Amino acid sequence: MPVQVSKFIDVSEGLKPNQFGVGERDSIDSIGDLDDTYKQLMDKPYACVMAVMGKSGRPNLTPMWFDYEGDKVLVNVAAHRKKTQWIRDNPEISILIMNPENMYHWMSLKVTVEREISEDDPDEGTRVTEQLNKIWKKYVGDGDEYGLRDPSIEERRVLFECRVDRIATFGVPG
Repeated sequence: MPVQVSKFIDVSEGLKPNQFGVGERDSIDSIGDLDDTYKQLMDKPYACVMAVMGKSGRPNLTPMWFDYEGDKVLVNVAAHRKKTQWIRDNPEISILIMNPENMYHWMSLKVTVEREISEDDPDEGTRVTEQLNKIWKKYVGDGDEYGLRDPSIEERRVLFECRVDRIATFGVPG
């Protein structure tokens, strides 16, 4: 399924008429087809901000680690947290990845949960743990296993596989 990419007019090369507005829209067949200017935001260990709708109807924002596999965005969360239930209640998520060295280089993704996998699933639960360990290495780089499980409970994780619906891009790295 094609994904619409809205490319905002940025100011990296100076002021322009209609700057900060959508300059052009394109369609890609895969997130692998994204221009490297934006794909690097997904590949580098840049934190993202995830927005989900809370019970009050207001967006709840959470800084977190970003991961994807093929054309699916992967959201790995602790099963006991409120945001996990909010995602189940409203499976539409918005994600912003911003270059920490240049706030005018970012990408926004609107995604929809297609599948949920529990770490306790007898067939696929190990995939949830392996993915968590993979992003631990990407972002922390120390050790082979995720080191932030809540020691007061037997924390279990949930992996949401998400389809990318829309993408907005802005700016360049430098």
